[in-house]
Amino acid sequence: MAAAVRSQPRDMSLTSLSTLATLELTGPRRITDLAAREGVMQPSMTALVSTLERSGLVERRSDPSDRRVALVALTSDGTDYIRARRQAGVEVFAQLIDDLPADEADALSAAVTAIAHVQRLDEERRKQTQAAPPSAAGQKHP
Repeated sequence: MAAAVRSQPRDMSLTSLSTLATLELTGPRRITDLAAREGVMQPSMTALVSTLERSGLVERRSDPSDRRVALVALTSDGTDYIRARRQAGVEVFAQLIDDLPADEADALSAAVTAIAHVQRLDEERRKQTQAAPPSAAGQKHP
């Protein structure tokens, strides 16, 4: 899948695309948070956000909890852009699957089902762990 996405023509850096995807997933964020999440220095993220802002893909908003802080948020154009990029990647990947022999496509389909099941099991385990009372490990019994 990553190779299919990388093969698409790009009009912006992978860091810019990743930043847009992060904003779509998490909602508005501080520049410092975006920089840490994307693994770049804050001045680089500030420059990247300024470029995305000039392109109309993001906007800066004041943080309701602290008016001194600016949050970066996707604009509707930014949301449309990142979703169109994602859909184009899905279409490339779907075409690759269509080119597979039938037995390999069936094996891939079965693998996707199994992976989804593993993901559900992991989510259930995490929920149970979070809901469980603190462990009594390390406590001495009378």
